[in-house]
Amino acid sequence: MMAFSNDQVGNFYDATTMLWEKYWGEHLHHGYYDPHVSIQEQNDRQAQVLLIDKMIEWAHLQTCHHFLDVGCGVGGSSLELVKRFGGNTTGIGISLSSYQVQRAESKSRSMGYGKQLKFLIADALNMPFPDHCFDLVWSLESAEHMADKTQFLRECYRVLQPQGRLIMATWCHRQTEQKPLTNYEQNHLQRIYSAYCLPWVISLQNYYDLAQELGFQNIQIADWTREVAPFWHKVWQSALTPQALLDIIKVGLPAIRGALTVRLMIRGYAMGLLKFGLLTAVK
Repeated sequence: MMAFSNDQVGNFYDATTMLWEKYWGEHLHHGYYDPHVSIQEQNDRQAQVLLIDKMIEWAHLQTCHHFLDVGCGVGGSSLELVKRFGGNTTGIGISLSSYQVQRAESKSRSMGYGKQLKFLIADALNMPFPDHCFDLVWSLESAEHMADKTQFLRECYRVLQPQGRLIMATWCHRQTEQKPLTNYEQNHLQRIYSAYCLPWVISLQNYYDLAQELGFQNIQIADWTREVAPFWHKVWQSALTPQALLDIIKVGLPAIRGALTVRLMIRGYAMGLLKFGLLTAVK
């Protein structure tokens, strides 16, 4: 397991988020691609919004009054949630990146949601919120950054109201009950961890077991690897234009390493090592 401090993770996103926004907008996560439709016919930014819609639909989330967006990025998910659930919905987004928090605040104000949304720098393993204060905890591609997965889910459970819902999507590795990770697979993952400031990832079944141990009820999991895997091919293509290459070089080493590691993500999905897992559960 690799160890990255909160400052290291925050600095990584401080350095690279502006570049991502330039080419991909406010959603710092995978897109959902319909496997029955040609990839060329699907819009990439719409696919990112569609992923959020599909997660809400899959989790049967009908209402939301006060939510927490863990790893909020520049506020993309938070904005989609308040748009979907209306003027009575409020939310708080947390990130380790000061740049992301500033951008999220600016976006929410400019779009007229400044009174409904707040964003702050906070550690998801030690959240600065009282018990039982949110009816939804939303985590879209943030759990992979958590060095202590149990503590992360414990904190999600703590801040949820009774009957509150957790909805999360995260990078996972394949199931290992029947066949442990090989040395080659472990080395492949370590290279991804190093580039993207990840301590480690676990399997979707591991998340299910942890949620069950912590007392979550009505736990459901799903593997959407097939639906999201094309995303990394699109990211690679977007990085190959002369302007994008120049911008990557200008940002420096974090962006250069991140761009080169896209090929490892593509290969990881193709070989069945990387998985995109969803979990929803009720307190």
